[in-house]
Formats: sequence, C-alpha cells, structure tokens
Amino acid sequence: MSARLKIKVVPRSSQEKIVDVAPGELKVYVHSAPANGKANESIRRLLAERFNVPKTAVRIVKGETSRDKVIEIN
Repeated sequence: MSARLKIKVVPRSSQEKIVDVAPGELKVYVHSAPANGKANESIRRLLAERFNVPKTAVRIVKGETSRDKVIEIN
C-alpha cells in the first residue's frame, strides 16, 4: 500500500520539522540548502522517521528541483 502527499519545502530553516497543513499536505522545514540534492535527502529522512519506514520507501514523484513536491510513501 502506498500514499501520496503534497509537500511544500522550506530549505535553510533554523529547525527541522514537519507541519500538517491540510489532509494529504505537509510543510517540511529542513536545515539543508537545495544544492546537490541535500534538501531532498533531508526531506526523505524526516518523512521516513515520521512514518516509521525506511528512507528507500520515500520517493519524490514530482518536483525534484521545486519547493512544491509530490511524495510517495510505500
């Protein structure tokens, strides 16, 4: 079973956290800058911790280089 979520990313944040915005929508704050995929890795790590799944179960479906992303969690 998999779930898709819309997320809005806030890179270079002073805190790393996930905020529920609406059903199926999250706002993810990460320390990392968006260069070289570092922010995407931080997003995957935070979501994996939140949903108690391995990082490999979290995949960016849309928006690899955008602040607005669609994430699939298996």
